[in-house]
Amino acid sequence: MKTLLQRGFNGCGVQDITSAAGVPKGSFYNHFESKEALGAEVIERYWQSSSSRLAILRDASVSPLERLRRCFTSQVEALVEWNYERGCLLGNFAAEMSDHSTVLRARVAAAFAEWTRELEQVIQQAQAAGEIPQGSPPAALATFLINAWEGAVLRARVDKSRVALDAYLSLAFDKVLA
Repeated sequence: MKTLLQRGFNGCGVQDITSAAGVPKGSFYNHFESKEALGAEVIERYWQSSSSRLAILRDASVSPLERLRRCFTSQVEALVEWNYERGCLLGNFAAEMSDHSTVLRARVAAAFAEWTRELEQVIQQAQAAGEIPQGSPPAALATFLINAWEGAVLRARVDKSRVALDAYLSLAFDKVLA
């Protein structure tokens, strides 16, 4: 997963992946019928690991708006810690593979849809609590937050700076959700 995050799907071969994993190249095909099959499994595992990082969204002891803020702030801190060398695997695969693999595109789309539903639920809770105005549909806000986030992540990686991430947080929480 780390190799795919850093170098992209097309930026590394099976040999690079097996070398990083410390296993012989021949054993790769004992577990995966193709690199695409590995990519699908990596997306699934990435989403599962992201789901644990998104657990803050389900923490009822924290206000809904604060859960949203903490969710994205923690992701900003992770990107800074990684020195902008790794972004969001979903966004990376979406940009790189959507036109080339229906299997990978479907897996990425399913993960984005699940993330959208999770955000939508918290936004609904925040609207019910009066923390977010009710003028915009929660699904539209959730979709916007993810789309804008993915763009900010790409820009931060290009610029090797948190400026785009901080702008995202400011606009998302001080304007869009205010």
